[in-house]
Amino acid sequence: MSLVTTHVLDTTAGRPAKGVPVRLETRSGELVAEGSTDDDGRIRDLGPDSLPAGEYRLVFDTGSYLGEQGFFPEVSVCFRITEPAAHHHVPILLSPFAYSTYRGS
Repeated sequence: MSLVTTHVLDTTAGRPAKGVPVRLETRSGELVAEGSTDDDGRIRDLGPDSLPAGEYRLVFDTGSYLGEQGFFPEVSVCFRITEPAAHHHVPILLSPFAYSTYRGS
C-alpha cells in the first residue's frame, strides 16, 4: 500500500464511484502520481511508499464521473503530511451538488 490512498463514495447512488481519475500533486502543482478508482472506488497504490513532509493535493476529476449534471467538475483536496512514515487516507463523499472529505485511516 502506498503512503497516500483514497476512496470515492457516490452518496447519491449509495455505492463506490468507479473510474474516477485522481492526481496526487505537490502544493505547487508538480505531479507525483495518478490513477483511477477501482470497482470499490479505491486507489490503494497512489504514489510512492514515502513522501517528504509538506503540503500535497489530491485532484479528483469528478466531471468525468458525474457528467454534465455534476456541479463540481473537479474536487481538489489539499492536505499536509507532517509524519512522512504515516499512512494518509484522504477519501471523498461525492454527489452531483456536494462533496465532503475527512482524514481516514
